[in-house]
Amino acid sequence: MRLAGKTALISGAAQGLGAAMACRFAEEGALVFIGDMKSDAGNQIVEKIHNNGGKAFFLTLDVTNEQNWIDAMTAIQTQAGRLDILINNAGINIREPIEEMKAENFDAMLAVNVKGPFLGTKHAIPVLRKGGGGSIINISSVCGLIGHAYTTEAYTVTKGALTLLTKSIAVRYAKDNIRCNSIHPSTVNTPLIQELFKDPVKKQQRYDEVPLGRLATEDDVANAALFLASDEAAFLNGVALPVDGGATAD
Repeated sequence: MRLAGKTALISGAAQGLGAAMACRFAEEGALVFIGDMKSDAGNQIVEKIHNNGGKAFFLTLDVTNEQNWIDAMTAIQTQAGRLDILINNAGINIREPIEEMKAENFDAMLAVNVKGPFLGTKHAIPVLRKGGGGSIINISSVCGLIGHAYTTEAYTVTKGALTLLTKSIAVRYAKDNIRCNSIHPSTVNTPLIQELFKDPVKKQQRYDEVPLGRLATEDDVANAALFLASDEAAFLNGVALPVDGGATAD
């Protein structure tokens, strides 16, 4: 098992990508803490992991709340004794172009997409260092690498910030054997995207931009995260890894 003996905290893990990563990590032997505000959905993922022979706990986690992060680190150290992997996955996208974007909506996106990973990283670093190091993975987007014609400016701002936060942490904390990398998916085939795809024009746009001709799957992203979290990626640090079927290749 590639993550045997390791403990992981994944934010926004009650559904979608976060849940897929939680299940994949548990399959590979990790003890997984599912951090989310949705307790019912989060505990369903815990139950699913347990039924498949894995180990998981649910933690109430509002990523914008610093005390929640402090409490999460305390709980993890009490129950597991260590933290090896942090995945900053929680994120939101309010689809308003810049001329229509309400200031309060922009603030909300900054709070979840940037402040959340910042706080998570801040409070995870001492725990990772105590255990001899570890891996931080930030779930960004192709919009953290390029200006994307079909995505709003505010989302691109937040994901771009996350890309550079990743590199900054990678450089500063490598001395503590803490690696920090980011994953940059193109459009992922989740239930949330199906609402957007009710517009056939928007659906075709997203397919046309990917040279491989399909959407990313949750498993595509989960497998990339598994690699970066594992010892196989021990020399990967500060990497911005596209999981995009070639969308950012030209």
